[in-house]
Amino acid sequence: MIKKVHHVGVVVRDMEQAMRFYRDVLGLPVHKIEILYEQGVKAALLKVGDSEVELLEPVVADNGVARYLEKKGEGLHHICFEVDDVERDLTSLKARGVELIDQQTRIGLAGRICFLHPSAVDGALVELCQPLPDDVVHAAQVAAAPHGESA
Repeated sequence: MIKKVHHVGVVVRDMEQAMRFYRDVLGLPVHKIEILYEQGVKAALLKVGDSEVELLEPVVADNGVARYLEKKGEGLHHICFEVDDVERDLTSLKARGVELIDQQTRIGLAGRICFLHPSAVDGALVELCQPLPDDVVHAAQVAAAPHGESA
């Protein structure tokens, strides 16, 4: 099931300000950055050895990340574990009665993803991901973009 910690997600108010710290001060290279229209966030993955830090800035006012930011402020949002087969693992978790946010997988910045409900994980928000080639993820984001915008 779990291969490694893929990334930790951090909610920020201002992506450019956050980049000045993570990229410019800490020297973490940017792996990719996209607007995830279906999730209502601008997201960036920055490399840290074999793992990453994901910065999340809400781009709409009423979604889970925006509500989290307003309620709890900037900071640690979730931990993401990399798996071999996220579809198989989601099916297994459903069969075991684990409470989930996602009933089916979807494309996120890290690849094919799903989220477990915090109530199932002692209050922690946990994401599972199966990395996909960057061009597949980018194509999915472009397809989800509002007409006339690019991801």
